[in-house]
Amino acid sequence: MSERTPVLELIGVDVHYSGVQALHGLTLSVMPGEVVTLLGGNGAGKTSTLSAISGLETPSAGRIIFEGQDITRARPHDIVGRGLVHVPEGRRVFSRLTVHENLQLGGYLVRSAQELATRLDRVCATLPRLAELRGRAAGSLSGGEQQMVAIGRALMAEPRLLMLDEPSMGLAPGMVATVMGLIRDISEQGTAVLLVEQNTRAAMRVADRGYVLDTGTCVVEGPVAELADDPRIAEAYLGFAPTAAEGTK
Repeated sequence: MSERTPVLELIGVDVHYSGVQALHGLTLSVMPGEVVTLLGGNGAGKTSTLSAISGLETPSAGRIIFEGQDITRARPHDIVGRGLVHVPEGRRVFSRLTVHENLQLGGYLVRSAQELATRLDRVCATLPRLAELRGRAAGSLSGGEQQMVAIGRALMAEPRLLMLDEPSMGLAPGMVATVMGLIRDISEQGTAVLLVEQNTRAAMRVADRGYVLDTGTCVVEGPVAELADDPRIAEAYLGFAPTAAEGTK
């Protein structure tokens, strides 16, 4: 796949829940190695977008293309097998299992024990803290450590696109910076990232481009520096007045 060919495309996607339309003709793209963030308030359609992409919700209209293949109606486990992995809001680690066991579950599609061990080593190289915590029960960890477990578990599938829903929720400011730095590192290693994040400033510091959603519709898109510099967008949708420092990474 060419570096200029999107790894993910949504084309005119609608999603309905019990007769209520959550997405209205949403069109977006993510390029290889790019961090794209979805911005907007509660109810804007951000989580619905990730659910549609990962197969948890079936669009009522439109198409979802991943690496040139139509996955609009693919099953969630097939989508994971293709290399598209979703880390949902709330981390959802298996609290009674160890960190090591949680990570192993992320590689459930791997049939070779040697390959599974190799992937564990790679994940622990990316997240060295997890190597230190391997024998600990995931439920005994801090919120930030659990978020690292959730991301590490997703990386076990060696995704080409990683989707993250509110990874900074409930974390201390220092840990937010750590998680956002990890997201940037993952993208620089070649994995595309689609990020939903209520902490707008944190998201815009690591993202390349953004889509601003309002009640299921994209109202504006572009490089994050341009979005942050537009006072109408920043104040109406992003929750802050722009400053000279906003939009820089």
